[in-house]
Amino acid sequence: MTAAPEEKTAPPAGQASTPPDRAARRAMRKLSEQDTVPYGMRPTRTGRIARAALLTVAAIVTVFPFYAMVVLSLKPSAAVDFPGSLLPWPLTGEAYDAVMGAQDVPRWLFNTLIYSVVSVVGVLLLASLAGYAFAKKRFPGRETMFWSFLSMVMVPYHVTMIPTFAMIAKLGGVDTYWGLIVPTLANAQAVFLMRQFIQGLPDELFEAARLDGCNEWQIFYRIVLPLLKPILATLGVFVFLWHWNDFLWPLVIGQSTDMRTLTVGIASLQQQNVPLNVVLSGSVIAFVPIFAAYMVGQRYFTEGVTASGIKG
Repeated sequence: MTAAPEEKTAPPAGQASTPPDRAARRAMRKLSEQDTVPYGMRPTRTGRIARAALLTVAAIVTVFPFYAMVVLSLKPSAAVDFPGSLLPWPLTGEAYDAVMGAQDVPRWLFNTLIYSVVSVVGVLLLASLAGYAFAKKRFPGRETMFWSFLSMVMVPYHVTMIPTFAMIAKLGGVDTYWGLIVPTLANAQAVFLMRQFIQGLPDELFEAARLDGCNEWQIFYRIVLPLLKPILATLGVFVFLWHWNDFLWPLVIGQSTDMRTLTVGIASLQQQNVPLNVVLSGSVIAFVPIFAAYMVGQRYFTEGVTASGIKG
């Protein structure tokens, strides 16, 4: 007569179960890897060490230019001596005081913010509307119109810049905000990504909304836009980055000092024999909003990149 198996009793209330030690966690991780990774592709100890070393070197190479930019911007106005100038001492904020106290830099920062933020809102709004129309609406010539618009990606920007400038100048848009912003709102890549993402949404959602009495604007506002949050965040970061770092079009259209953006203004400082630490401090100031925009959209960034690739 066999004995009944001993039942496992739960720990008493108020007494938490002890977490597994390091060796147990390592064994559990190895078992999970063996279950999911084919035998020939399981990493060895040497492979893991080599991978960690390679990633460490890549991280150092990536971060070093930013470190050098920040440290050199905090150095006193003196000749740069490598590698001694890369040491984090002595540090001073006189370059930032000079930049922020200059008459033109706050104006350039304001122009760049207007150019980037308004362009992001305009590009996302127009791209989402066009993507919804191309993905879910049926009208004659839809595919021809879409692929004709998408063919703009293959046309070099420098080819269209001169005719665009001539048209904007004829309309009186030189040295104006609308002349700086409007020509950049038609973004074929953004429309393509929006269309590919919206195509993956089930048609049953839109049919149910129409049966409930929603018109097209209500469907777009209540159904499409909430589902587009990941791709909107991803595109918003990219569009903000493109416009914040844009140099050629603001240089052409903003011919006065008051209409310069940060990139154009910092380039003009280099032509005026301004000290290196002042130029680099302006570069740090221009970099901070880009990093902040990425941190704000980081929650949806990876999800948006993955979803846009899968839906396409």
